Amino acid sequence: MSAPEGPFVIGVDSSTQSAKALVVDAATGQVIARGQAPHTVSPGDRRESDPEEWWQALRTAVGQCGRAAGEAAAVSVAGQQHGLVTLDGAGDPVRPALLWNDVRSAPQRDRLVADLGGPTAWAERVGSVPAPAFTVTKWAWLRENEPEAARSTAAVRLPHDFLTERLTGQPGTDRGDASGTGWWSSATGSYDAQILELAGLDPALLPPVLSSGEAAGTVKETGDGFLTAGTLVATGTGDNMAAALGLGLLPGQPVLSLGTSGTVYAVSDRRPADPSGTVAGFADAHTGWLPLACTLNCTLAVDRMAALLSRDREDVEAGGRVTALPFLDGERTPDLPYATGLLSGLQHATTGGQVLQAAYDGAVFALLRALDRVLAEGGGAAAEQDAPLLLIGGGAKGTAWRETVRRLSGRAVQVPGAQELVALGAAAQAAGLLLGEDPGAVARRWRTAQGASYEPVARDDDALARLSATLEGAGVLLGRRP
Repeated sequence: MSAPEGPFVIGVDSSTQSAKALVVDAATGQVIARGQAPHTVSPGDRRESDPEEWWQALRTAVGQCGRAAGEAAAVSVAGQQHGLVTLDGAGDPVRPALLWNDVRSAPQRDRLVADLGGPTAWAERVGSVPAPAFTVTKWAWLRENEPEAARSTAAVRLPHDFLTERLTGQPGTDRGDASGTGWWSSATGSYDAQILELAGLDPALLPPVLSSGEAAGTVKETGDGFLTAGTLVATGTGDNMAAALGLGLLPGQPVLSLGTSGTVYAVSDRRPADPSGTVAGFADAHTGWLPLACTLNCTLAVDRMAALLSRDREDVEAGGRVTALPFLDGERTPDLPYATGLLSGLQHATTGGQVLQAAYDGAVFALLRALDRVLAEGGGAAAEQDAPLLLIGGGAKGTAWRETVRRLSGRAVQVPGAQELVALGAAAQAAGLLLGEDPGAVARRWRTAQGASYEPVARDDDALARLSATLEGAGVLLGRRP
C-alpha cells in the first residue's frame, strides 16, 4: 500500500442491515480504514428499525476506523432510501422507522395515486408513480393506523437526513433522496404542496433541500470525540444515488445492483417520467437524473430459498422445467405488493439445485424486464443498449448470481473491483465538497468501476419465455389481497 497523500474523508453507508464506514484518501481513493456495525430489522410482516440503533451503529463503525477517522476533513452519510423517520420536539424517534420494504401502505398508495388524478399525473409532477416503498405512502399509513404517533411528530426525516442532522445539529436533505419520498417534485425541484395536503403532512415538518455541493454543516461537539468537532459534513444522499457516484457513472452505463433489494439504473441528463410506474424518476446526487427500477426480492429472498432447501447459495443445478417467482415480501417490480412466492413446474425429477437456480432466475428476470425501460427513460442511445452491465452489490461476488445475469441478459458483464460502493460514493461526495470538484469526477479519478469483465453468452430465451408465461398466468393469484 502506497503512502496516503491526503486529505482524508469519511463515507458512511447506513443500509438496511448495517452501518459501514470508510476512511478514504481523497487524492487517490485508497481506503485507509474501515468499520462496520449491524442493524436490527423487525421480524414478520413489519419492516421496522430503531433510528437510535442506526446512530449507535454509525458511531461504532466510525470508531472502528481509529485515529484516521479523527483526521478526516469531511464526512458524508448515504442511507437506505424511502424510510419514514418520525421525531418528536426533542429530536427523538416517536416510533421505529418504517423501512422501504414495508409494504403495509399499499392501500394508502392506491388512494393517493387516484386522488392526484392517476399515474400520469404523478409521473408528470413527481417523476415517479409511487410504490408502497415511497415515504408519502408510509406517512399516510401512519396517520390512518397510528394517529397518536402522527400527532406527536414534530419532524419527518429520511434515514440519511436523521443521521446527518445528528452529526450537525441542523436539518437538511438532498435532491436525490428527496426524490424518493413522493412529495418532492422533479418538475419544480421543490416540495409539492398539493401532494403534502393529500397526505396530510405539514411542510413545516420537512427539512430544507440543500443544493449539490452545499455543505449540510459541520460536526458538532460529540462528547466522546468519535469525530472531530468542526469537520465538514456533506449533504449525504440515498444509497442508490451514492452507488452511482461511487462508480463515477456517465450517461448510458447500465448498473444492476444485487443486494437486499435489486435495482437497475443509469444516470441521465433527461428528467424521467414513466406513467407505467416501472421506472422511478429519481434525481441523482448532483444535478442530473437517475431513472431506476427496483425489486424488493433479491439476495435475501434467494438465500431464504437456499435455506428452505438446506443448500449452499452456490449449490445450483441446470436443467428441469421448474419456474420460481421469489416474491417473498410482496413485490414492487412487477407491482404486486400482496404477492407471495410461487413455484411452478415441479416434477418428480426436479432437484433442489434446480429449484434454487429457478429462484435466481426469477429474481434476475424481474430486474432485466425493467432494464430496457430504464435506458429508454434515460434517453440512452441504441448503441448503449449493448453496453456491459456493471454488476454491483453483495450478490455480484457470487458466481451463481453473475452467471444467471449473463445467461438471462445475453450481455457482457463487468464486476467492479471496488468494494462498498455506497460508502465510496459518500466519500466521493465528501471529497467533492472539500476539494470543490464534481464528485463523479472524483470517483472516476479513483477508477472505482474497473474490474473483471465477462463476455456475453447466448441468452436463455426458453427460460425467459417460461418466466413470462408463469407471471402472466399467475396474475390473479399474485395480485390477490391476503
